[in-house]
Amino acid sequence: MDKVIVTVLLIIGGVVAAFAIMNGVVPAIERSSSAMNTATDQVNDQIKSQIEIINVSSDASTVQLWVKNVGTSIIGSIENSDVFLTADGDVESFTFSDDSVPAPYWNYQLTGDSTVWRPSVTNQITLHLIAPLAAGWYQVKFVIPNGISDIATFGE
Repeated sequence: MDKVIVTVLLIIGGVVAAFAIMNGVVPAIERSSSAMNTATDQVNDQIKSQIEIINVSSDASTVQLWVKNVGTSIIGSIENSDVFLTADGDVESFTFSDDSVPAPYWNYQLTGDSTVWRPSVTNQITLHLIAPLAAGWYQVKFVIPNGISDIATFGE
């Protein structure tokens, strides 16, 4: 009889231990799976996104970039992009804004009748400068919200 009681207690203890382990492991696996899905979606978005600066020009108070969506996905939240202008090691960052704030800032206009930055649509980016650019070489970098970027060099 003692052996039966010990065996029953060991079986009950094993079942309780198995449930405790499963209650700890299953939620961790679900969280890990969710994190992997999120990471996969982000990498997939980056693989499908690609931009190319196809032209840069400047005048006394602005720099114009024409940036083409050469990827296969729609680029959203354009105003969350980053723009950098570099000359001789000095880097200037531009923030997105409309024409109601003082320079430096940037804004954009999708070309044609586009209201969304779809594949093959060109975006005209205008950098509004504090002062005219001096003679020399400049680099401009445009970074879309998911981290994909392109750099162009312009100047004399």
